[in-house]
Amino acid sequence: MSRKSSKNKKWGDHYSLQAKKEKFPARSVYKLEEIQKKYSIIRKGDRVLDLGCSPGSWLLYAANMVGSEGRVVGMDKKKVSIKVPANATVHTGDIFSVDEDLLSSIGNDFNVVLSDMAPNTTGNKFVDTARSFDLCCSAMDIAQSLLVRGGSFVCKIFQGDNFQNFSESVKKSFKTHKIFKPQTCRKASKEIYIIGKEKK
Repeated sequence: MSRKSSKNKKWGDHYSLQAKKEKFPARSVYKLEEIQKKYSIIRKGDRVLDLGCSPGSWLLYAANMVGSEGRVVGMDKKKVSIKVPANATVHTGDIFSVDEDLLSSIGNDFNVVLSDMAPNTTGNKFVDTARSFDLCCSAMDIAQSLLVRGGSFVCKIFQGDNFQNFSESVKKSFKTHKIFKPQTCRKASKEIYIIGKEKK
């Protein structure tokens, strides 16, 4: 019991409290906010695809960034329980089994594809990083298919054996390639973001 209380206290940091205060379902919103402030990924009027959008923090932030003239489409195998803004829609689906019907519903010609997806962790570094890599490859495939020329891609990956391979694949497909770890990432986390701008 005391161990659980200690863990809850550990993770109940000021970003979590700030997210709750600002009506975001998770602290992850501040990672996207840092990325946006540094790289200006999302613009007014953009069409944005948010992969792994549950519980909805990135979806809400992106919807605010694109404004009423823009559109945000989210996809996750978990249902999103928050109230979705008028300029956003959410589809339930697994990134590993996206069929033609789901793709048709999602649409295409996106200016930005975001992926904050993470695997269910096992505690085994090699298993977890391999699963993260698989998610990233699927996100990259979708970005290649649905992004407009000149579009941007943001993808979270766990640092491991396949990190460099994935980073290079993004570098080849985009004119600008950045690796960024937001300050809001927890210190113990192995996650990092690979950013591609101006799809070739």
